[in-house]
Amino acid sequence: MSDRHRHAIVGLGARSYMYSRAILKTYADRHALVGLCDSNRTRMAWCNGKYRGWGAPADIPAYHAADFDRMIAETKPDTVIVTSVDRTHAHYIVRAMELGCDVITEKPMTTDAATCREILAAVERTGRRLRVAFNYRYSPVRAAVKALLQQGTIGKIKAVHFEWLLDTVHGADYFRRWHRDKRNSGGLMVHKATHHFDLVNWWLESSPELVFGLGSLAFYGRAAAEARGVTQFYDRGTDHPNAKDDPFALSLADGGMLEGLYLNGAKEDGYRRDQSVFGDGISIEDTMNLLVRYRNGAQMSYTLSAYSPWEGYRIAFIGDTGRIELEDLEKSYISAAGGEIGQSASESQKVTVFPHWSRPYDATPPAATGEHGGGDALLLEDIFGQAPPADPLGRRADHIAGARSILTGIAANQAFATGLPVRVDDLVRLD
Repeated sequence: MSDRHRHAIVGLGARSYMYSRAILKTYADRHALVGLCDSNRTRMAWCNGKYRGWGAPADIPAYHAADFDRMIAETKPDTVIVTSVDRTHAHYIVRAMELGCDVITEKPMTTDAATCREILAAVERTGRRLRVAFNYRYSPVRAAVKALLQQGTIGKIKAVHFEWLLDTVHGADYFRRWHRDKRNSGGLMVHKATHHFDLVNWWLESSPELVFGLGSLAFYGRAAAEARGVTQFYDRGTDHPNAKDDPFALSLADGGMLEGLYLNGAKEDGYRRDQSVFGDGISIEDTMNLLVRYRNGAQMSYTLSAYSPWEGYRIAFIGDTGRIELEDLEKSYISAAGGEIGQSASESQKVTVFPHWSRPYDATPPAATGEHGGGDALLLEDIFGQAPPADPLGRRADHIAGARSILTGIAANQAFATGLPVRVDDLVRLD
């Protein structure tokens, strides 16, 4: 194992599987998983059982969250992979770097301006490397749009219109989980839209400067449900009679990952992965609209809703010599649930270029396979591959890109609360 790059993972929820599977299976000749850290020992034990099925010769040493420093000291990882609850990202990122490790973190890098500043200071102080795993940049269709813009296909970009729709399968899931508490996730403006804002920063090669927005909890939550005439309520979907015929209910008794990670794990920490989306205690928004001005002068109108009948997005780039439109119909899913869920539409993608004074043309790349539009596999190859591919599109994201991606959402949350526009430099200065 001494010649292999050593990794530890903190946070053993469903998203961690992308990394553990890559280390233990696809890239096992060059990489080793040496430590696990989570707040729930039941969850870690279940993961170790899964890892043995992937060829792990023995249980990976598992440490409670309170023993993070001891894990680093005893297992000596080169890199710590952070896939924990969003509000804890900053703690593990900073501490791992202070203890001499590089870090790969899932998005969002963190959830607020204060911890963003802490992370930037820790990178500067320790000299360690931090990478934010933006798999959306690696999807071939989004990379094709980046190449068109990079080539100046429609000239200088003046405006962007971006509509992202989460459906009543995937979108609803954020209102069952820990994400429903904005203190944990920063709301969908940070947890989910960080992906979208990073794409726009990357596509435009610019940073947000001014943000204004409106947001509300208009569909989920008890008050909205009562206003629509709902009278049958329940606290959780598993085994509650009122949840039996509710299409929004989720049962964790699936005999698979949901049961192993969350239903059984709840006996230890009380975490309920299957809360009612029409319950009390939801502090995030489901309906959001923003106006953003970028440093290069471009403007963006952005909409995110979490209760659409279909999943996907439409985006239009308006340049001084034409327009590019991308429509991407995505397959909806529930994190950690196996099989087909709900009535998801088939995936489809279309890129169209509309030049001034000439006929529009199709610029859709060949269809990609795999999770997140083919992005996950390409990201993993870039992270773990023996010879990382050339990166002419600048897809690799560091701490600065991570900060830029969250600052639009953090500013949006402030605008929601105050009704006033927010200057991003007043939150965190990056220059």
